[in-house]
Amino acid sequence: MRQRIAPAAVPDEEPVSPEQLPLSLTLLLFGVGTLVIAVAGSRLTWIADRLSDLTGLGEAVFGAVLLGATTSLPGAVASITTALAGRADLAVGNAVGGIAAQTAFLVIADSVYRHANLEHAAASVTNLINGALLCALLALPLLAATGPAIALWGVHPASVVVLVVYVFGLKLASATKEAPGWMPVRTAQTREDAPDEAPTSARGAWRIWLTFLGLAATVGVAGWAVGLSGIALVRHTGLSETLIGSLFTAVATSLPELVTAVAAVRQGALTLAVGGIIGGNTFDVLFLVFADVAYRDGSIYHAISDQPLFTISLTILLTAFLLLGLIRRERRGVANIGFESAAVLLFYLAGMTTLVFW
Repeated sequence: MRQRIAPAAVPDEEPVSPEQLPLSLTLLLFGVGTLVIAVAGSRLTWIADRLSDLTGLGEAVFGAVLLGATTSLPGAVASITTALAGRADLAVGNAVGGIAAQTAFLVIADSVYRHANLEHAAASVTNLINGALLCALLALPLLAATGPAIALWGVHPASVVVLVVYVFGLKLASATKEAPGWMPVRTAQTREDAPDEAPTSARGAWRIWLTFLGLAATVGVAGWAVGLSGIALVRHTGLSETLIGSLFTAVATSLPELVTAVAAVRQGALTLAVGGIIGGNTFDVLFLVFADVAYRDGSIYHAISDQPLFTISLTILLTAFLLLGLIRRERRGVANIGFESAAVLLFYLAGMTTLVFW
C-alpha cells in the first residue's frame, strides 16, 4: 500500500525589522514620506481657515484643536511606531524635537510677514494661554523622568496627568475666548479673527470635511513611513536616536506646520498661523503619552537618556521666548523679525548643534 509522504514543513519567515531595511529603501521611505507630508500639509491651510469659520470656534481655538491635531498626525504615528520598536530616545526625540522645530518655524513665518512682527500683529489671549499650557505640559515629563521610577501597567502616572492638563487647558482657552479678562491693545498692525469668505452650503461643508479627513489619513500613513525610516537611519548613520528623532524625523513630520504657518501668514490669517503652531505643539506633548503606552518595557520616561531631557529643556526655553514676544509685542525688529524670534532661532540652532557633537 502506497504511503502518502507529508510535505516538508517550511519554516516561517521572520518579518524584516526596520533596522534591516537597506539604505536605498530607507532613503526612499524617508524622502517619499516627507514629500507626501509637505504636499498634503499645504492643502490643509485653506481648509482649516474655512472650517474655523464654519465651526465658529475662531482661528486661535481651532488651530489648537483641529488643525494642530491633524497636522501633528505624522509625528504622532512616527513616535508610536518607534516606541513599539523599543526605541525610547527616538520616540521622545521625535515628539519633543518636533515642538522645538515648529517653534523655530514661526521665525520663518515672521520673516514672511512684512507689515510688522508676527508676535505684535497676531495678538491673542488664547495663544498666550496655550503657550503657558505648553510650558506646563513639557514640565511634567521632566518631573516624571527625574522622579521615582513608577509605572502602572507599564504607563507612568504622569502620562495620565498630561492628558488631564491638556483637556483642562483647552477648556480654559475656549472659555477665555468667550469672556476674556483682558484684551490686547489694537494697533494699525493688529489682525483679529474674522470670517473672510462667503457662507458655505451644507453640501460644500461636507465636501470640505471629507477632504480634511482624507488629508489627515494621508499624512498619517506618511508619518508611519518616516518613523520606520528613522529607525533604520540610526543604524546606517551611527548617529544617536535623539538626534535622528529631534532633527530628521521631527522636521520631516513637522513640515505641515511650516507650510500652513507660512501660507496662513500670506493669506492674512495671522492668528491661525501662531495658533496652529502653539496649538500643534500642545497636542504634540501627547505624543509622549502615546509613546509611553506603546513602549512595553516600563515607563518610557525612565528609559530615555540625558539627550531627550536636554531637548525638553530647550523646548521650554524656546516657548518662553515666544511667550515673551507675544506679551511684549515689538512692532519691528532686525531683519524683519522680533528680538524674541531671533533668540528662538539662535538657541534652536545652538541646541541642535550640541546634539550633533554630544
